[in-house]
Amino acid sequence: MPSGFLENWVLQWRDFWSPSAPRPAVQVERLEFMERRLMLPVKAAGLAIVFYYLFFAIRVEDITPTRLVASETYQYWTVLLKGVQTTYLFYFILNLAAGFFLFSMRQFSFALVQWLVFVVGVLDALFVAALTLVTGGFDSILFWILLALVIRNAVSIGLAAPQIMANLIVIGAYMVAGVVDVSMQKPEMENVTEAHPYYEELAGVSGTAEPFILRVSLLLLMTICCYGVQVLFDRQRRAEEESMEFSLRQQQMQATGRLAAEIAHQLKNPLGIINNAAFTLQRTVKEGKTITQQISIIREEVARSDRIITELMGYARLSEGRVERVEINEELDRATDQVFPPALHFEVALHRNYATALPSLLIQRAHISEVFINILHNAREAMQGKGNIWLSTAYEENYSVVVSLRDDGPGIAPQHLEKIFEPYFTTKEKGSGLGLAIVKHNTEINGGTVKVHSELGKGTEFVLNFPAKSLFKLRK
Repeated sequence: MPSGFLENWVLQWRDFWSPSAPRPAVQVERLEFMERRLMLPVKAAGLAIVFYYLFFAIRVEDITPTRLVASETYQYWTVLLKGVQTTYLFYFILNLAAGFFLFSMRQFSFALVQWLVFVVGVLDALFVAALTLVTGGFDSILFWILLALVIRNAVSIGLAAPQIMANLIVIGAYMVAGVVDVSMQKPEMENVTEAHPYYEELAGVSGTAEPFILRVSLLLLMTICCYGVQVLFDRQRRAEEESMEFSLRQQQMQATGRLAAEIAHQLKNPLGIINNAAFTLQRTVKEGKTITQQISIIREEVARSDRIITELMGYARLSEGRVERVEINEELDRATDQVFPPALHFEVALHRNYATALPSLLIQRAHISEVFINILHNAREAMQGKGNIWLSTAYEENYSVVVSLRDDGPGIAPQHLEKIFEPYFTTKEKGSGLGLAIVKHNTEINGGTVKVHSELGKGTEFVLNFPAKSLFKLRK
């Protein structure tokens, strides 16, 4: 199997099972519903019931499975009950603090809120697992509360890794509680015969493996199902957000394009009239070099303005078009072929270091092509057709693609670095100053960023970061 195919398959599988976290505003709404409106009242009622059960209703004799009251056994279970009661008091105090925090969660950072919710979820799992020791062990009815905690974690914990970790802790706590319960019951069987009145109950201890495994399997299945449902909802949410983003972006680009085209059209006609008038005047004036020189200046400036407006019209046309899936490596090769045609034999060495299995970009092909062509064209002019250019692509976190274009040309002066992306700023005699402005414009309207690193005498590097919108369904 080709390595490129395998890497692409692994990337797609990882992307499918790695949902992105919801936007903070969405996640805060989830937390307010699940943790504040639902869990706090349920916990308050549950803690009141558990308090009565632990401190008033339960006796040590009720939790010893053999009903034996041997001194060693009695002390063993007494210590266990006291430990659970102490755990309850600490758990109650921590929940009071967490409740106050949840009621004022909007005043704290979102990262702190996420961390607290994770910690509370773990504490809930540990406390319920401790309660199973005094309510029947692995057969405890509280097992169903653990299932509810798994569902609660899937809703409240938006990030994949903390959610899975919290649910694994739920499962682990139940397993540890089950093992402890079994280990505490087995010594009771050593001196028990069939004549014992509770022999059948004791004999049941040896047959605990099957229901225990079934319950652990059910917890694992619920964890996987909840995560799978979250993945599906996440993909649907991302598709809807991208659809809205696409619609808004198209409207913005169309409005920008219409405005720029209208301005260029309105200015181009008067400039044509001025140019024709100056040309006619220059031919009719027979005397005075000063007048002729001034007319020549007028014509040169009109030509320059016309060239800028022509590029502005092209800039406007780039704001309109069809969004499609674009393979970044193929577009880089296409741009280098246009800027460095093989037939012209430029003395430029191209060094490519492309990552494989990159996600496609949801972008206008004209946009990305203009970006690469402008950067490469500037590099060619700066190096005067001789030198080296390094092209590299890479996959980064948050499902984005990074492109680097570096040359070993003369570099850019430090005082010019902050201005190179400004429209009409240029250090060339005949430059329009729109090339890098278009690079910045086309990158940012597609949700990307562009950075430049340069040092005089050592070359220039442009680093472009594009988000890959792989879930959007293209319209036909």
